[in-house]
Amino acid sequence: MHQVRRLTLFALLLPAIALAQTARPLKHTPRPTVPAISAGDLETRLYIFADDSMQGRDVGAIGNLKATEYIAREARRIGLVPAGDSGTYFQTVPVKTRSFDTATSTFTVAGASLTPFVDYLPIAREPLDNPVLPIVYGGEVCDAAHALPPEQASGKFVVATVPSGFSGRCGPHSAPPPKGAAAAALIALDGFPRQFFVFFRDRRPFLDDPAASRVVPVFLIGSGAAAKMFSVPPDQLRLGMAGATAAVGVRYDVQPLPYAARNVVAIVPGSDPRLKGEYVVIGAHSDHIGVVPRPVDHDSVRIWNHIVRPEGDDDDQKQATAELQAQVNTALAAFRATHPGAARSDSINNGADDDGSGSVALLEIAERIASLQRKPKRSILFVWHTGEERGYFGSRFFTDHPTVPRDSIVAELQLDMVGRGGAEDETGRTRDGVPRHGGPSYLQLVGSRRVSTELGDLIERVNSAGRHNLAFDYAIDADGNPSQLYCRSDQYEYARFGIPVTFFTTGLHSDYHQVSDEPQYIDYTHMARVAILVEDVAVHVADLDHRVVVNHPKPEPDAPCSQ
Repeated sequence: MHQVRRLTLFALLLPAIALAQTARPLKHTPRPTVPAISAGDLETRLYIFADDSMQGRDVGAIGNLKATEYIAREARRIGLVPAGDSGTYFQTVPVKTRSFDTATSTFTVAGASLTPFVDYLPIAREPLDNPVLPIVYGGEVCDAAHALPPEQASGKFVVATVPSGFSGRCGPHSAPPPKGAAAAALIALDGFPRQFFVFFRDRRPFLDDPAASRVVPVFLIGSGAAAKMFSVPPDQLRLGMAGATAAVGVRYDVQPLPYAARNVVAIVPGSDPRLKGEYVVIGAHSDHIGVVPRPVDHDSVRIWNHIVRPEGDDDDQKQATAELQAQVNTALAAFRATHPGAARSDSINNGADDDGSGSVALLEIAERIASLQRKPKRSILFVWHTGEERGYFGSRFFTDHPTVPRDSIVAELQLDMVGRGGAEDETGRTRDGVPRHGGPSYLQLVGSRRVSTELGDLIERVNSAGRHNLAFDYAIDADGNPSQLYCRSDQYEYARFGIPVTFFTTGLHSDYHQVSDEPQYIDYTHMARVAILVEDVAVHVADLDHRVVVNHPKPEPDAPCSQ
């Protein structure tokens, strides 16, 4: 699951002994899989898929290439029909990397030069070459009631303020520039967040798709740059106020990835000649976030996160109080006492739950459906998307360039982080910030009724009639939930075209985007129950005598997602 930064705080203490008791061995001997979905098969697959040899499966790295090779080999062995490029299982996704070219880029306001990483930071990483850009004030970010009209924004450099810092729903990545704007900037009145310097200096991957709609270049500017743009201080700016003129020549150095980014796409053909040309998509993402620059102590990191950051990287701004640090020290000492000599250095983000769990569950579902004597009426299309962690590259490219007609896709079911959800896991928070926790039958559903009420109702019926007896949590799907989970996995790339979707997840936990997200901490029995439910739902959707009814308005495909 793709991360969204935020500042909501909460602490959960979990004793070190409990952490140790839940762990399986670090390594696992693989066994042959069987057609039925089983905890044993999932364990075998995940220990392979999230092994250290995969090096965190970052898009464009050798580990992700190896992961997609493994999926394709299994798809072939299972008997799935290839549905990628040129009769293969792979759809190549045009991902490249780019870095800001500080040597040749220029940015002047009323003739005064601005210095990169001092006066401004490029956020959107889009090149811009315009010597005459009129500046206009666009109001406060996300204040839809007082937005700048398109005619006033057209062709201009629109500058906005962020009233509540860089957290929640209205940070620099969630505030779309006004329609027609040539460029946009956000004023950072309190200075640039420290982590932004590293993030925006680094070489980053991007989807180099000429067919995609143009992204408006966006900058973060300091108070000094804002003073050059307007004749009054930021707190005196009024909507539509004209500023000076900017001349911007921002450039990037673009390079290919070391290894190709690839979706894996395969089909179980439908049994009904009239309906086999329609598809139920089941998806997951094969990539994760690679390795950390410097090794850390695995066990101390895991204990610290359980106590201080119960939602892992979603709590990344939280620091330990003296009281919490004392709890960490006590827990770590207790762990060391019962595990002498067990300390290990770790630098690999294995991504066992995120989204190794979804990827291998998808293989299990595929093997099960491929083994059915009577196949579903509609075809089942399996897509292992790449690049989700870096910006939904694989799902964006697949839905813009599907290998089957897009109008033939009747629904998309997404599995992302389906291997945890225990009572000790803080799985998310309500819109009001109340922590949620898992349990023996816990499962979050996100987006199940946002495009099609019928799809959400069908999932409820299948859960009941099929005696799956999973307990659905819809709290994270509420409108306005600051986690924006509906927008944070690949299913939204389908929903933007009006395709009914459901995101199945067991939620967040303290190992989220940490080196401690490893196969030894997964609940394989729970994971098998989720996979069996999704398989049952997919078959029911595929066997309907009609397409799932879309009864909610379709969004603009290129508009930013907001929950």
